[in-house]
This record gives sequence, structure tokens and C-alpha cells, in this order.
Amino acid sequence: MFQGSMVALITPMCVDGSIDWAALDALVDWHVAQGTDAIVAVGTTGESATLSVAEHKAAIAATVKRAAGRVPVIAGTGANSTAEAIELTHAAKDAGADACLLVTPYYNKPTQEGLYLHHKAISEAVDIPQILYNVPGRTACDMLPETVARIVEFDNVVGIKEATGDMARAAAVIEACKGKARVFSGDDATAVELMLLGGHGNISVTANVVPAEMAAICRAALAGNAEEARSLNAKVADLHKVLFVESNPIPVKWAVAEMGRCEHSLRLPLTVLSEKFHAQVKAALVACGLI
Repeated sequence: MFQGSMVALITPMCVDGSIDWAALDALVDWHVAQGTDAIVAVGTTGESATLSVAEHKAAIAATVKRAAGRVPVIAGTGANSTAEAIELTHAAKDAGADACLLVTPYYNKPTQEGLYLHHKAISEAVDIPQILYNVPGRTACDMLPETVARIVEFDNVVGIKEATGDMARAAAVIEACKGKARVFSGDDATAVELMLLGGHGNISVTANVVPAEMAAICRAALAGNAEEARSLNAKVADLHKVLFVESNPIPVKWAVAEMGRCEHSLRLPLTVLSEKFHAQVKAALVACGLI
């Protein structure tokens, strides 16, 4: 079962915007070596919204191939079209992914019944472990705890990434899952507190930059060592802040590029980090000994 520090991996790109396959392989190897517990391929941090369907499938397959069973790979296969989400989820299963992460359909604002039927359709269509993903701040769609309680009744729904950053909501979602599915944080700044409430890990943006440190934080929190977990987290707390000074993944891709692990490249409509934030992000990287 999935737990611990699960990196929401960036998709490295060449200066022309094409996927940098060599850099992707190197990032997978680095995360394995650093102790990351699982890799989330082509989630929203991986710029899934601007990859073509063919590229999306290829990036999942490449990540699975490079990981080679050393760590689980969770494929981001969510979409605001149920049919597209099923297509991507089928492709992830065929590529050998260990699970899929399914963000709530964005923009079209389905009802709670629509969310239930969306996930019911995907669950019935593809026999692979599935993790829900609720991030209303980006999708304009909030999956309520009572809807989560209905969806986790499906045998292959094994978890939810809860990214509201609201601990009252996190506690309600943990209660709604009733031990049938695990709850993972999707908000680095509050991940420790969610794990101490009974969550099982963190699907992390910050782990792109400090994977070993995030793995250690998760181990301490999951062991119930609150003081140690909070102390370790305090050392990277500035990263949690500066990696969101502009829309994710703009700052984290800039940070990883500054560390020499990818190019400074994103796809429009995202742009490279604004110059006014360079010093702030660089200072956080220097403070953590990363550059």
C-alpha cells in the first residue's frame, strides 16, 4: 500500500518545449537514490494540462520503465472528460503503473452526483488501484467528504489526495474513508499535521527539490514522532512557501533548473518564474544547501 513521501514529479522539458527524456530518466534515478517512496508521473505538477494525450501516455510509460519496480509509480490520469480519464487510466495500466491519481474534473463544475458517477465509471472501466485528488483551489470543484465516503466503497479506490490545507476537512475525509482508503496530503505546508491526524503520506511538490528531507519528515510523522517531524519540517518550511510564489509548477521547475537537473522551460500558458521572485527562491535554495 502507498505511503510516505510521494513526489509529484515535474516533467522536464528542453528549451523548445519538448519533453527532455534524458532529464526525466535522471530525475527518476535521483528520487530512487534519495529515498522517495513513490513517484507520481504526469500529475498537474507534471504539466498534464499542456501535454498531448500521446505525450501524456509516453511520459507515464517512460517513468514506469525507468523506475523498473524500484519504487511504485502512480500515474496522473485525471481529466475533465470521463472518457479521456478512462483512456489515460487504461494506458497507465497497460504501461505497468502501480496506481492512478485522478484529479476532480476541472472547469466544468460537476455536481456531487456527477463526481460519484465519474469515479464509478472509471473504477468499473479499469481494474487498477485508484487515488482520488481533491484540490478545489485549482479545479473550482470540491469533492465533499460525504461523496468521498460513497466513492471509497469501490474496491479499487485505495486513497485520496486531500489538498485543501484545511485540517478540519482533512479529519472529516479521514473519517469518511473509514479505513477503506488512505488519505494523503496534497499541501506541503500542512502535510505533517495531516499525517499526525491519521493520514498516510504526502504527495509533494517540495520533494522535487529536497526528496531525502521530505522522506525523513514523512517517516517521522507516520511513526507518530510529532516533535521530530515538526522540527525537520521547520528546516524546509521556507521552501513550502517560495515554491508557490507563482502558480505551481512555475517556481519548482525554476528551482530544479537552478539545481542543474533540468532546463528553464515550461509550456505556455505557463511562463518561467518572474525575475522579481528569483532572489527569494534562490535564498531558500541556498539556505537548504541546494545551490
